[in-house]
Amino acid sequence: MSLSKNMKSATSSYDKMVSYSLKDAMDMVQEYKFTKFDESVDLAINLDVDPRHAEENIRVTTPLPHGTGKSVSVLVLTQGAKEKEAQDAGADFVGNKDYLTKIKNGWTEVDKIVATPDMMGELGKLGKILGPKGLMPNPKSGTVTMDVAKAVKDLKAGQVELRVEKTGIIHVSCGKVSFGVEKLTENIQTVYDTVMKVRPASVKGQYLEKMSVSSTMGPGIQIDHTSIR
Repeated sequence: MSLSKNMKSATSSYDKMVSYSLKDAMDMVQEYKFTKFDESVDLAINLDVDPRHAEENIRVTTPLPHGTGKSVSVLVLTQGAKEKEAQDAGADFVGNKDYLTKIKNGWTEVDKIVATPDMMGELGKLGKILGPKGLMPNPKSGTVTMDVAKAVKDLKAGQVELRVEKTGIIHVSCGKVSFGVEKLTENIQTVYDTVMKVRPASVKGQYLEKMSVSSTMGPGIQIDHTSIR
C-alpha cells in the first residue's frame, strides 16, 4: 500500500528504530496529526507471555483517568429489580429473554454486554456469536456481576479491558488526539502500571518487550517503557 504525502513526511522525520520517552512520543502524536477528524490514540504492548498458559492469559480492566473519548453503548442482561438498577445507571439496553432472542438472530449492535450470573446459562449458548466480536461477558472483565450499576458506570466512564492476544500483544485505545499530551500521558501511564501489576510469576526474564503508540492515521512510534515510572 502506498503512503500518503503526509505519512511519508512523518515517517521520514523520525527514526522508527529509536524508542522515545512517553512525553516525546505524545508530542510526536500531536505533531503528526494531518486529518480534520479527532483521531483515536492506540497503544500496542508486546509481552513475553504465552496465553495458552492460564496464568499468562492476561485479562484485566482499568479505568482511564480521562476516559477514551468514545461513547460506549451498554446492554445489561438481567431480570427483576436489577433491570431498574441498570436503567438508572444509564444502560442503553436492558432486558433478558427478548435480547437473548435478538442476539440469537444476529443482533450485536452494542459495544459492551453486562450480565448477572443467572443469565450466563443461556448467554453461554451464544458464544459463537458473541465470542468473535469480543462481546461475551466475563467475570475477569467485570461484566458478569450482581453490581450492574457499577459495571455500567465504569464502562460509560471509559473503563478499558487489557486482554492479551494469541501473539502476546495487548491493543487498547487510550483516548483522542484532542486530549493533548498531559491527559494522554496519564492514560497511558495508567495502562502501563496496570499491566506491570499483573505480571505473572512464571515470567522470569523480560516481561514487557515493546510499547508503541499511534493515532488512527499516524505512524507507529516506539516508547521507551524503561523511562516510565
